[in-house]
Amino acid sequence: MAGRPPKLLDREGLMNYAARALTSRALSLNELRDRLKRRAARKEDVPEVIAHLKEAGYLNDRKLADSFANWRRENQGFGKNRVMSDLMARRIAPAVAKQAVETAYAGVDEVALIENFLTRKYRGKNLGELLSEQKTLASAFRRLRGAGFSPGNSIRVLKRYAADADGLEEMGEVGETES
Repeated sequence: MAGRPPKLLDREGLMNYAARALTSRALSLNELRDRLKRRAARKEDVPEVIAHLKEAGYLNDRKLADSFANWRRENQGFGKNRVMSDLMARRIAPAVAKQAVETAYAGVDEVALIENFLTRKYRGKNLGELLSEQKTLASAFRRLRGAGFSPGNSIRVLKRYAADADGLEEMGEVGETES
């Protein structure tokens, strides 16, 4: 069943649509611009609506990036690389994203963040026993890399739990050349 195309909106309709979109979820300038372009009856209305929202303070990529980076670190325990990648996926300007991530992670001990991440992900399990299996150890390493942690610190933490963690260094080197 094919959906019908969205109703095209005039300038006032675009303002209302943007307001509803921004109340349901914080959007980057580029995310909102794309949404508005799909709904605009006249494409020249989009820059006017964007300018009005920026002027009114409803659209601010720097504030969005700062709060997003802090939230991902504090509430989800992700590493810098993951947060940077997520900000880029939200189409935040690279310089703005980099500054937000650097600010959010200034003075943060990545090793402690990794420890907390592992404790949360493997809640109630004995990490020493669990990570003694090579398969589980490799899986934990991939999970840490996916969460945005550096290979060096990930291996350093995993070595505390598993004697076989030395084999992960080759995986870490492969991961560094890929990223």
